[in-house]
Amino acid sequence: MSRYRPPRSAGTPLITPEGEARLRAELHELWNVRRPQVTQSVSEAAAQGDRSENAEYTYGKKMLREIDSRVRFLRKRLESLKVVSERPSDPDKVYFGAWVTLEDDEGETARYRIVGPDELDLKNHLISIDAPLARALVGKALDAEVRVATPTGEKTWYVMAIDYP
Repeated sequence: MSRYRPPRSAGTPLITPEGEARLRAELHELWNVRRPQVTQSVSEAAAQGDRSENAEYTYGKKMLREIDSRVRFLRKRLESLKVVSERPSDPDKVYFGAWVTLEDDEGETARYRIVGPDELDLKNHLISIDAPLARALVGKALDAEVRVATPTGEKTWYVMAIDYP
C-alpha cells in the first residue's frame, strides 16, 4: 500500500475583496519580511562552521522551504481566483458574499457570511461557499426553509435576514 494521496481540489475559485487583500498581505509579509529574516539567520548559522550538527542552520533551511512552499501556493492561487466585488442583481436572495441570519427550530439565531474556501473562518462566522450549509442557502430568499444533513441528523434553518456589505 502506498502513501500517495491525490492532491486536494482547490475549491471554488471565488474570493471577496477583503479575502484577496488578506492573501496579498500574507504573501507580502512572507516574501518581503519573513524570508529575508530567515535567510539572514541561515547565513549567520552557516558561517559558524560545521553544518551537519548545526540545529539553527537545519531549522532555518526547513523554515525557508516552508516559506517558499507557501509563497508558491499563494502566487498560483491568487492568479486563479476571481474577485467578486459587485453586489448581485437580486439582493433579496442569498448569493456569494451575503451575510445571512438564520434561525433554527429551537429559536436560536446565527449569522454567517458566505465566502470563498480561502477565507473560511468560523470564529468570525465566515463559511465557505463549498460548505453544505452555504450550498443549501444559495438562491434562497427571506423566510425560506433550508434543510441540511449534519453528522447528528438533518437540521432545519429559516432565513431571517440577508444583507450585502
